[in-house]
Amino acid sequence: MAPIFEFTSEWNLLAALVIGFAFGWVLERAGFSTSRKLAGVFYGYDFVVIKVFFTAAITAALGLLLLNSMGLLYFDEVWMPTTYLLPTIVGGLIMGAGFVMGGFCPGTSVPAAAIGKIDAMVFIFGMVIGIYFYSFTYEWLWEDLRNSTNLGKIKMGEFLGINEGLAVLGFVIIAFVTFWMVDTIKKKFKIEDVNY
Repeated sequence: MAPIFEFTSEWNLLAALVIGFAFGWVLERAGFSTSRKLAGVFYGYDFVVIKVFFTAAITAALGLLLLNSMGLLYFDEVWMPTTYLLPTIVGGLIMGAGFVMGGFCPGTSVPAAAIGKIDAMVFIFGMVIGIYFYSFTYEWLWEDLRNSTNLGKIKMGEFLGINEGLAVLGFVIIAFVTFWMVDTIKKKFKIEDVNY
């Protein structure tokens, strides 16, 4: 039965534009257009990012699992990128370092720049330089790494050797344990939520 809705390519572009604006608006309303709030999770003074992203992830995971079990959406018909394990780890470390230094990720820098944040504009400029560096050095520096450790289109349950329901349950438990740890840390060190 999936996909639930089928659009022409023109409608796909319009849908992407509307979803993109809505996503940017939600990020800005959640305070993610402020680099201090985003970097705060790494420095231990603001944990909103963890809560928002875990909430979004478990909502999506539970929603997909429910739709799949109701026969409205099938996991096998949902597009997934191919998993390259080592490049994903290396890319995550590079992006994480940029996140800590710049206070933004690629997704949060755009709405921040759109509302006039100079640091976000500088971050985007640095990101573009990084993209050009990657492009120009790809063949001799990154190509072998980029094509290594191909695991195919694999879901977390398959990777762990368990069914998808157990994988989602495990993820939800990790999320709630993380929420509890964050709240415990905030109480222990008397960390107050800061509005920027």
